[in-house]
Amino acid sequence: MSLNKPKTWKVLLVSLAAALSFSILSACSGKAENAEDTGTAVATYEGGTITAKEFELDQKIMKFLNPQQAQYLEIEAFREPVLKQEVAFEYLSGKASSEAKKEAEKEVDIEIEKMKKELGEGYESTLKEQGITEDEIRAYMVRILTVYQDMMLKVTDEQVKTEFEATKGDFTVATLRHVLIGLTDASNKERSKEDALKLANEVKTKLEGGADFAATVKEYSDDTASKEAGGEYKDKNLGTFVEEFKKTAQTLPLNTISDPVETSFGYHILKVESRTERTFDQLKAEEKEAIKSSLATKSLESFMEKEIEGIVKSINLPKSSAAPEEKGGANNGAAATPAPTAAATQEAPAATAAAE
Repeated sequence: MSLNKPKTWKVLLVSLAAALSFSILSACSGKAENAEDTGTAVATYEGGTITAKEFELDQKIMKFLNPQQAQYLEIEAFREPVLKQEVAFEYLSGKASSEAKKEAEKEVDIEIEKMKKELGEGYESTLKEQGITEDEIRAYMVRILTVYQDMMLKVTDEQVKTEFEATKGDFTVATLRHVLIGLTDASNKERSKEDALKLANEVKTKLEGGADFAATVKEYSDDTASKEAGGEYKDKNLGTFVEEFKKTAQTLPLNTISDPVETSFGYHILKVESRTERTFDQLKAEEKEAIKSSLATKSLESFMEKEIEGIVKSINLPKSSAAPEEKGGANNGAAATPAPTAAATQEAPAATAAAE
């Protein structure tokens, strides 16, 4: 769980991996081999339909908002889960409160202006190139955020406190240093897990023998985000780190050198220099808001897992034009996603998450 304040318009719920698992566990009937008419309903649900044209437009907008994850939308296995996610947003936005919609519209106005500023003179040409309009982007974002804001408004203060107690270790503040021995070296050459572990143990031995931590980081670490700071992450909530890293940082005795800690990024050697537990009353307002955001996301994930199948009446999704080239593509696509160089921090991708 990331405790940095999320951008609500990009915390959009169901990771592609989770969505895919829901699809595998409970597939809808009525898949079509062909549905070329853009007016054809590709999904029918309680109270409405999504046409082929509407779904195509939503995918274009997803790709515009998050080009890094556009590859997933070309993978056949992910198309039905993404369509069901779109059904969920259509269905839930129709039941959301007017207050939620007003809040969503305010935030979308802000985010549209940010996009215009970031893209500058290229904003209009980029939209034209993608075959979408600002009004279409706005409508899409308002729909998504209306659902999200509605879920946020339903979270109570008591639920926030309960969630904090269940995850309070994530809010412990620590200053720590680490050396990352990655699965690719500084020259971008792949390194086997065996070689990475061997080197990590060598680094541990050096540090235990009294080697300067910052100098060792400079020589060995593959974490570009902390290398110039001597491997230091200062006064960070431990919940901002990936699970294996976090657990070690929560329990490692102060000022001792850890055994190599394996994460998806490679092997880390940690030293925790300070660690302070916090109470609920010590949380900042944005941290409490982040808990509320997490609870809203969990509610939406629960809806996707437990309720969407009862709302979807039929799926009539044509084969993707990319489908013939996808033998084994789902796994290849997932593996191809580049890992961030700030190896200790985490932020899970979402199917409709927008680009930074």
